[in-house]
Amino acid sequence: MTPRCTLSKLLLFDIDGTLLLSGGAGLRALNQTFEELFGVRKAFDGIPVAGGTDPLLLQEAAVRSNLILDNVQRKKFHDRYCDLLEGEILKPSPRKSLMPGVKQLLKLVDCKREWGVGLLTGNYARAAQIKLEHFKLWDFFGFGAYGEDAGDRDGLLSVAVERARKVGVCVPLPTDVVVIGDTPQDIRCAMSSAACSIAVATGSFDKSTLAKCGATVVLSDFSAPELFFEAVGV
Repeated sequence: MTPRCTLSKLLLFDIDGTLLLSGGAGLRALNQTFEELFGVRKAFDGIPVAGGTDPLLLQEAAVRSNLILDNVQRKKFHDRYCDLLEGEILKPSPRKSLMPGVKQLLKLVDCKREWGVGLLTGNYARAAQIKLEHFKLWDFFGFGAYGEDAGDRDGLLSVAVERARKVGVCVPLPTDVVVIGDTPQDIRCAMSSAACSIAVATGSFDKSTLAKCGATVVLSDFSAPELFFEAVGV
């Protein structure tokens, strides 16, 4: 039976650059894993990671290294990367932090029973959990779509909506879905399915760039929750 569409909004959050900075833990673990398994140092250096997905980043590193990876090798990479990430995320870094206002915002959003809240991220599912658990954010999200769930980021939106539906989170219209991220790829993902987007200039792109990419609303960060709530109501 299809769940009744009783919620007013479905919010789907990106992780890196939107909610937090891992202080380079992800990149370090990616490079260490690739070198350990395939003998190539710094394979991910210079590859744009903002807005990408972990499987596509792996594919680009493999192409640059003149390697063709089979499914067994990809699975080994996934498992070893996540193992190493668990250690790397513990290391201190000046660029390791929550983005401004994130914890307060998520607590307030959690009180909005008419909103469903999930993830839409290019991280592998296990990597997403490692990062969010480290920053004590994991419990705010009941479902999500992850890097391994689709061929590209645009394909993750339908996965997230379907997973939300399966746990009883359903909204009436595509425009009631809000994708929240910090890159043009997040905005494009929302536009591909007629969803709305809230872009935050907490990552590699400024407000002007995000606005030009077609974001429904652009915020500097999450430090003013009232502006976020106003944006969700657009």
